[in-house]
Amino acid sequence: MNWLLGLLSDKTRETLSLRWFGLTKIPVLFYFGVSVTEISKERMVVRIPLRRRTKNHLGSMYFGALCAGADCAAGAFAMHLIKQQPKHISLVFKDFSAEFLKRAEGDVDFCCAQGKEIAELVAQALSSDERVERQLDVTATVPSLGDEVVARFRLTLSLKRRS
Repeated sequence: MNWLLGLLSDKTRETLSLRWFGLTKIPVLFYFGVSVTEISKERMVVRIPLRRRTKNHLGSMYFGALCAGADCAAGAFAMHLIKQQPKHISLVFKDFSAEFLKRAEGDVDFCCAQGKEIAELVAQALSSDERVERQLDVTATVPSLGDEVVARFRLTLSLKRRS
């Protein structure tokens, strides 16, 4: 199975990993159909399609789906970096704030562009017995409507090395 994953692109591998995690641990992520559209050392972009499962009564994306996307962009990026470590690290979000600027009337991309900071936080968690935290920013855009930001999120990522 690992040899098969080695043949896949990073985006495909991370999408499958994220969907498996959703199916087994957080079913709403699987239900929403989250996918990774971009991954690099600096940023990760995940997409949630606008469809019946993610729409509100006005035909735009439900705020719960928007919040799940923000959680997913930052969390999946951290999980991607944690999987590369020799020791186990537990991940939780300490707090969450959101600013909804415009109705999201299409598929939404959630971008976390703090890969360097997350990598530093993972390194801190590995070298410490204490919980370490960092605030992360996630922006949401609707590519079909241009580059205008429809929502901004701020999450505090909290990591701790497991013994």
